[in-house]
Order: sequence, then structure tokens, then C-alpha cells
Amino acid sequence: PPARRLRMCGVPPPSSGTLAIGQILGVLQHTAPADAWPAGLPSAAWLHAYSEASRLAFADRAQYVADPAFVRPPGGDWQHLLAPAYLRERARLIGPSRMPQALPGVPVRGEASAYAPSLAQPEFGTSHLSIVDGQGNAVAMTTTIESAFGSRQMVQGFLLNNELTDFSFAPRDAQGRPVANRVEPLKRPRSSMSPLLVFDQDTGELLMSLGSAGGEMIIHYTAKALIGVWQWGLAPQPALDWPNFGQLGDATLLEAQRFDAATLTDLRARGGAVQERDLTSGTQALVRLRRNGQAVWVGATDPRREGRVLGQ
Repeated sequence: PPARRLRMCGVPPPSSGTLAIGQILGVLQHTAPADAWPAGLPSAAWLHAYSEASRLAFADRAQYVADPAFVRPPGGDWQHLLAPAYLRERARLIGPSRMPQALPGVPVRGEASAYAPSLAQPEFGTSHLSIVDGQGNAVAMTTTIESAFGSRQMVQGFLLNNELTDFSFAPRDAQGRPVANRVEPLKRPRSSMSPLLVFDQDTGELLMSLGSAGGEMIIHYTAKALIGVWQWGLAPQPALDWPNFGQLGDATLLEAQRFDAATLTDLRARGGAVQERDLTSGTQALVRLRRNGQAVWVGATDPRREGRVLGQ
């Protein structure tokens, strides 16, 4: 696609999605190899760079991100985690082989965090919808009650959520340091929800409404759609159809039966585990495209879950 500057707008903490996606994309600017897409699929070198960038982003997420009413962001501003100089510094940690350990960074020099990193734990659930009306008003809405049927308790026709599981199960580490996302009264749990509106930075024109279901993998599913449309020039539906990939904990995750054996072998040779899974995303997207000189909205829905594109 023609080069353009994009403005990505998403929800702030306690959601971790916008920050993590911004960090992953910012680090990839400095690390993604030129042969990213040699035969219709991401190369092993590109998948390695993506996995390492996401490991660094998730390390910062585990260290810093929680309800800002209870936790002070680094330097008093979440934007420090997205500072270009900081992301360049983080990118220098990525080499041809897998990092033995991805540690949180220090976004503000001289400011040490008093918190302990939260341990990895699974997240569940979520639905997303994207809407643009005839007047140009747009919505990107992600909602969740956690796993299917939430807490399994229904009150006056509503299922109650089970979002307490999005807090850290371990409130302190072995040294007694508190975890930023520990349970506290009136505190909102950290989530991975990533509803996004994407604008042309120079004209202010709305270009995309986007989001996904999928627990922690929401971050990867949404990032994949952004990369597919705006970097690789895919139409919206092929971008969502594309094989899923990501990283949680120690393993690089690839959608089962979507990548060839040579890619898996190459990734394993770089160190670390590679797992194939049924990565059931639920991405929904609306993208503003130019056709015959006219701006048109083109919708796409992830074939792996329920969802339909409707409109006039």
C-alpha cells in the first residue's frame, strides 16, 4: 500500500492491548527482516522477530500494566512505554537466536519499579464488533464476561462476569514485592482487549475499526490484522484469513497445519519451543479503501468463529 502515517487509537490501562500492540509494532520497525513475506506466508526470520518483540512487550506488560487508579505508570505517563528511543533500545536486544529470557525494560532512566512481574496465567472469553454508520460515526467495541457463561451466575437475566481471574493469582513474589495487577478492593483487572480505531495521521480520516476475541492472544490477532492490511497490503478478508501466530510464556505459537515443516525447523533452530495450536481468533474489521476514486468501507470477519459482515 502507499506509505502513510497512521494514528492508532485504543483503550488505556487497565487494558494492556493498545500498549502491547504499539510496543510490538514499534520494535518491529527496527528488527523485521526484508524477506518478511517470501511465498505468501511470514518467513521464519520474520516470525522470530515478531515473537521476540512480543516477548519484550509482554515482559513490560507483566511488570507495569494495571489499574492506573492504583498503579503509577513509569515516569507518570504510559507513553514512556511507547517512546521511540525506548523501543529502539528494546529492539537492540533481538538477535538471530532466541533471547534466553525477556526481561522488563526501564522506560525512564533512574526510576526503578517497586513491583514484581506478574506470572503468566490464561485468559478467556470476549466478543468484538466494529461499526461505521452512514454519517461516519464509528465504534470498535470489545466486551467480555471472561470464560463461557462467566461466573455461571445469572441475576435478573444477566450473566455475571468472572473477571477476577484477570488479576494476578500471586499477589507478591518470593521477595515480598507486590505485583501491580494483584487483587485489591475497587480495582479493575488488567485485560488484553484491544478495540482500535485507525486514522490517517495527516488528514484525520478514519481508515479502520478493528478488534478481536481470544484472551491474551487478542493482542496478536489484532496486531496481525494491522500488519496484514497496512504493511503487507492485503485486503481485509485475506488479512483476517491469514494464519495466526503469537507468543505466550516460553513458546512461539503457530496455528496448526498452516505453516510448513521448514518454518518450524528454522524457528526451533533459533532456540526455544515452538507449538502448533488451534488458534481460534475472532477478529472483526472494517477498512476504508479507495476504489475507482471513491472511498468505500470493506468489512471482514474471521472465519474461525461466528460473525458476519452486514451493510448497505
